[in-house]
Amino acid sequence: MRTIVITGASDGIGAAASRQLVAKGHRVVLVGRSPEKTRAVADELGMPHHLADFADLAQVRRLADELLTAYPRIDVLANNAGGIFGPRKLTTDGFEQTFQVNHLGPFLLTNLLHERLVESEASVIQTSSAAARIFSRFDIADLNGAGRYSGRVAYGNAKLANVLFTRELQRRWGGEGISAAAFHPGVVATGFAGNTTGPFRWMYHNPLAKWLLTTTDEGGKRLVFLADGTPGTDWLPGAYYENDRVTKTHKLGTDERLARELWDRSAEMVALA
Repeated sequence: MRTIVITGASDGIGAAASRQLVAKGHRVVLVGRSPEKTRAVADELGMPHHLADFADLAQVRRLADELLTAYPRIDVLANNAGGIFGPRKLTTDGFEQTFQVNHLGPFLLTNLLHERLVESEASVIQTSSAAARIFSRFDIADLNGAGRYSGRVAYGNAKLANVLFTRELQRRWGGEGISAAAFHPGVVATGFAGNTTGPFRWMYHNPLAKWLLTTTDEGGKRLVFLADGTPGTDWLPGAYYENDRVTKTHKLGTDERLARELWDRSAEMVALA
C-alpha cells in the first residue's frame, strides 16, 4: 500500500484517480480548495483530506507542514491542481494567477516536501497538458504575463512549465531516488474552463462536449498509470506522457538550460533558500 497525495482531488480527474487508487488498496490523501467538495470525496472513500488554495502560497506552506506532520511516508505526490482563468489577475502573492496555481504552488509544495520525498523514494507526477505544445508562447523573462496577455497562452505556458519542472526535478533529484513524470490526461469532460470565454469554454461546455470529450474516469486512469506504476519499469522517469506513452511536447520542453533557469527563477519567486 502506497501513501499517495493528490492535489486538486475534490473533483474531475483528481477525484476519479483517487477512487481508482483506493480501489487498488492505496491510501490516498486528498487535497482540495473547496471544503465541502473535498470533504465529500474524502468521506466517500474513508480517506484523509487537507485544504489549500494554490492561489495563496501561505496556504501551500501550511499544507506542506500538515503533510510532513501527518505522513511519515509519501510514496507519490501528484501535483494535479490547476486551471485556466479569465482576464489577467495577480494573486495576493503578486504573481499571475494561472502561473502560480499551475506551476509556482506545486513547485513550492514539492520543494518543501523534498526530504520526505527522498526518504520515501517517491514519484512526483505533474498533470500537464497538450496545451503546452499547442498554445504556449513561453517567455522566461515574462513569467507573470505582463506583456500581451491571453488566458489560453497563459495556460499553455503554465503547462509547459510543468514539463520543464519535471525534467529539472529529475536532473536534480533523480540521484536521490526520486522519479518524476508529466502527463496529459486527455481533453476531459469536467467543469474546466467554466470561468473563461472563447474557444476553451466552448470546447468544454458546448452541448456535445460530454459525448466528444474523454470521461473523468479515463483521464483519471492516466494519473493512476503513473501513480500505481513502478518508475524505470512501467514508465520512464523525466518523460512526458500522453495515452500512457512517452510523447513529444513543445520543443522547449527538452531545453535543459531553460529548465534550469525556470527552476532558479521559481525558487526566487517563492523565496526558497
